[in-house]
Parts: sequence; structure tokens; C-alpha cells
Amino acid sequence: MLVGYARVSTVGQSLEVQQEQLVAAGCERVFAEKRSGKSLDEREQLAQALAFVREGDTLVVTRLDRLARSMIDLRQIVDGLAAKGVTFRCLQQGAIDTTRSDGKLLLNILASFAEFEMDIRRERQKDGIEKAKEKGVYRGRPAKLDNDRIAEMHRAGKRPTDIARELGISRTSVYRAIT
Repeated sequence: MLVGYARVSTVGQSLEVQQEQLVAAGCERVFAEKRSGKSLDEREQLAQALAFVREGDTLVVTRLDRLARSMIDLRQIVDGLAAKGVTFRCLQQGAIDTTRSDGKLLLNILASFAEFEMDIRRERQKDGIEKAKEKGVYRGRPAKLDNDRIAEMHRAGKRPTDIARELGISRTSVYRAIT
């Protein structure tokens, strides 16, 4: 059985193109989600797809970076699939066939490029933030909580519920700040 996995990074992106390609390739079941690919954490549909596949199945993705962004994650997933007797295939990198040595080599090379690309993007972002800070136009994400103000309001006798309502935060956040 061919089992597809589709992923986009943000809610504003569409899964439709990937899903259509996977169905056209013969996938009988497609798991899809809108999650970052930086790590495997919180990717529920990927976890379900990996649990769903059985010996003799093939997990199919449209592109390698839809499955993993790091060499370690990719190896972990592919090795886990191999241990279950499941093969792996990329539609846009068709030479990747994990049952052959040259397919495994290509998989590792492409995974290295994907990880390199992510590192370069991260470095560029860091450089951009540093330059913006030097110009005084970047201050980072503003803090939602002002713990001193919360503590002051609490000492003044305000109830946590009232503090939360006034500041537009949860009561749990207020309790965290005052304990």
C-alpha cells in the first residue's frame, strides 16, 4: 500500500497541491498537517502515518523536506521505516529508493542539502536581526507579561481574576507571576 504524507509549515499555506500529487501517485491513504518541519515534536499526522504503515507499504512524500529538515530526523524516520519493512519514496526526487544502495546515498546527500539550507536561512535571519538591532529598529517580541506590574496590582489588593481581565491575560499567568 502507498501511504502519503503532506506537510506545509504555516496555516496560510495550502496542502492541496501535495495531496493531489500523492493521490495521483497512487496513495490510498494520505496524512496531512500544517506544522513546522524543524522538529518531529507535535507532528501528530506524521506520528499517525508512521504508526499506520505496515511491512510491504511505502511511505510517499512529494519532497524530502516535507518529511524532515535535519539529517538526524530523516535518518531516524527512514531507519524506523526500514525496521518495519516499509520503503520510502519521494515523488520529486524519484531516484530515492531506500531498497537500493544508490538510493540510500542520494537520500543522505539530499538530506544534507536540506539541513544546510535551513542552517543558512537561520544564519541570515540572525544577521538580519543583529543589523536591525544596531539600527535600533528591532526590539524583539514585546513581553506580554509585566511581572512587576502584576505583583504591584496583587499587593494593592486586586484579585487575580481582575488582574487577568485588566491585562488581557489568563489567571494562570497571573498566578505564575505572583508565586
